[in-house]
Amino acid sequence: MRGATRAQWAACAAAVALAATACGGGSDSGGGSTAGVVSSSWGDPQNPLEPANTNEVQGGKVLDMLFRGLKRYDPKTGAADNMLAEKIETSDSQHFTVTLKDGWKFSNDEPVTAHSFVDAWNYAADVRNKQNNAPFFSDIVGYADVHPTSGEPKTKTMSGLVVKNDKTFTVALKSKFSTWPETLGYQAFSPLPKVFFTDHAAWLGKPVGNGPYTVDSYTRGTGMKLRTWDGYPGTDKAQNNGVDLKVYTDNNTAYTDLISGNLDLVDDIPAQQLKNVKDDLGDRYINQPALIIQTVVFPLYDPQWSKEGMEKVRRGLSMAINRDEITKQIFQETRTPAKDWTSPALGAKGGFSATLCGEACAFDPVAAKKMIQEAGGLPGGKVTLTSNVDTGSHREWMDAVCNSINNAIGEGPVCTVNPIGTFADFKNQLSAYKMSGPFRSGWQADYPLIQNFLEPLYYTGASSNYGKFDNKDFDKLVDEANQESDPAKAIATFQDAEKILAEQMPAIPLWYQNGSAGHSARLSDVALNQFSVPVYNQIKVG
Repeated sequence: MRGATRAQWAACAAAVALAATACGGGSDSGGGSTAGVVSSSWGDPQNPLEPANTNEVQGGKVLDMLFRGLKRYDPKTGAADNMLAEKIETSDSQHFTVTLKDGWKFSNDEPVTAHSFVDAWNYAADVRNKQNNAPFFSDIVGYADVHPTSGEPKTKTMSGLVVKNDKTFTVALKSKFSTWPETLGYQAFSPLPKVFFTDHAAWLGKPVGNGPYTVDSYTRGTGMKLRTWDGYPGTDKAQNNGVDLKVYTDNNTAYTDLISGNLDLVDDIPAQQLKNVKDDLGDRYINQPALIIQTVVFPLYDPQWSKEGMEKVRRGLSMAINRDEITKQIFQETRTPAKDWTSPALGAKGGFSATLCGEACAFDPVAAKKMIQEAGGLPGGKVTLTSNVDTGSHREWMDAVCNSINNAIGEGPVCTVNPIGTFADFKNQLSAYKMSGPFRSGWQADYPLIQNFLEPLYYTGASSNYGKFDNKDFDKLVDEANQESDPAKAIATFQDAEKILAEQMPAIPLWYQNGSAGHSARLSDVALNQFSVPVYNQIKVG
């Protein structure tokens, strides 16, 4: 889920300061919100809210309220239902004709047309625009011409995108991709209005979309106010007057504000509160499976972690982690030890496997120590684990993981923790590819397909391949799976690719994460979608 710089975004949008304090606590009555408005905990996004430049959860929450694309994933089932698409037709899984529904417009009253999509996708793919999600468009014919590996692009548009009329455009892919239409609910494929291109700075200051909400104001470090768009043409209209997203750097503070009546919604229950949350909230506590996995990724761009034989060290570290104990003691019923690199929410038919990682994900301290020693030991005799610590109880589990590793190796505190204060700072360090040791990666699926758990994270040059894993055999199998028209055969091929991850261990699967949330008594119809994001438009206040 992520160019103009963050500084420009803040400068443009900081005109109106929100009522929230730096830690997000409010003092207003009724959950700290205006009448009919939901107040919810949040964290600053890493980048301005361009759909193709946002690939992290906090920015994604906002995009989900501001935009609607060709497809939208059903909040309960994850099914990719048509939203702006009237139909998407193909006879060969390679050439597609997209027909739009009538009546859609942006919040500035500009009609949504075929150009709104094609222009947005060409902008996203253009290497000069430095969009993080550009690789999502790499399947389209002509992508290499606008996004070369080096040098300037040959053209500004991809030849595989052709506008036929205001309601129709065609897409030619480089090869067969049978499930390509199912990916189009991802926010990177959102349409964009003309003002995005004609007055980019103004759009960054106050984004214009076609979803059920509009941006009222944003102050970095404090929060964002979104208000219901009365003219929204979709069927999923907002059932409230708006949403106030309040920035918290400590989710314990957010939970305290919820309990004290100064906040309506917390969508990340801190680990320290899990023992009390059922007593505190009763049926206002939500805990459900989600398309989320937590891993520890190795910086394979660093030779000390990628040299020959280091895969044994990486596997050994995985075997040194007592996932069962950590998930029970810290996370209780909200995490499940990982057995593969996907999510149980996919189901077996969707590609989840409880046996794929095998012994490499089983706690065996004796075997772990032996494997690490036989491979020459840890680089420099130590390992440093890095994560942001403002959300997700990350400090607690990192300490526990290091304790487990230290106990297994038995050579003192060889594993230490490097906490980073905010998620945005952590993501900036990841994007700079300067990590010297393993780092946390939490993956919330963009769409409910096994492909999305593998290709964006581990395919060479992929948008979220922050460890720079590079394996030709893995890439080849992913390509074959994408081209397979039989869903069962495609999933089996994806799992063959996943077996390479089990051998090479570019990332250690830690645990699958449930979606958890708590809300105030004045809210009703509160639910999380399969991606663990609140379905804000369905929430009622009062």
